[in-house]
Amino acid sequence: MIVADKKPIEEIIEELGTHEKILILGCNECVTVCEAGGKKEVGILASALRMYFLNQKRDVKIDEETLQRQCDHEYLEEIRDRVDRYDAIVSLACGVGVQFAAEKYFSTPVYPGVNTCFMGATEERGLWTERCQGCGQCILARTGGICPVSRCAKRVLNGPCGGSTDGKCEINKEIICAWQLIIERLKALDRLDDYEALSPLKDWSTDRAGGPRKVVREDVQP
Repeated sequence: MIVADKKPIEEIIEELGTHEKILILGCNECVTVCEAGGKKEVGILASALRMYFLNQKRDVKIDEETLQRQCDHEYLEEIRDRVDRYDAIVSLACGVGVQFAAEKYFSTPVYPGVNTCFMGATEERGLWTERCQGCGQCILARTGGICPVSRCAKRVLNGPCGGSTDGKCEINKEIICAWQLIIERLKALDRLDDYEALSPLKDWSTDRAGGPRKVVREDVQP
C-alpha cells in the first residue's frame, strides 16, 4: 500500500492563502489504512481549519467529501456536478490522487494535504515500514522474498556491502541489514546456495531512472 503522513496544518493554511470556498477531499484506500487521509482525517482537518478561520474572523466555507479512490476517473467524476462551487481543493490522497484530481479539474487549484512517503506494510497500528520502490523488475524470487532495492540503504544487489556490524546497517544502526535478512531467509528455505550466485546486471530502465512509467494491458482495454 502507499503510505502517507499528514502535513502540518500550518503548511496547509499557508497553501490555501485567500481561498474562501474549500473542499477537503479524502480517499478511502491506502491513506485511510495509514490513518492519514480517510473520512476521519477529513473531518479532523476540516474542523481545525474552521476553527482557525473563525479565530481569524474570516468567513471561509469548508466542505467535506471522501471518495472511494482519487486515482480513478470513475470516482473523481462523483464531484463533477459541484466542483465549481469551490475555489480550492485540499486532497488527502497520495500524490497520485492529487495529480489526477488536478488533471481532471484543471481550472481548480488542488493542494496536497499529506506527504506521500513510500509503498509499505502495516507492522502494527501506527507503524508502517517501506517494502517496495516499484523498480519495475522484481527480483524477490532470487532473494527469498526480501527486497534489497527497497530495504538496503545502498540498494546493493550482491551483498552485503561489508559495512554492516552485528547484522545492523552501517547507515542506520537501528535497521537490520537487508542482506542479513536475506541470508537468514535463504537458510530457512534451504536455499543458501542461491546466495553464492551473482545476480545479473539489473535493467534500471524499468525504474524511475527511465522517466515516468506506464503499464498497458491490451487484453483489458476497451
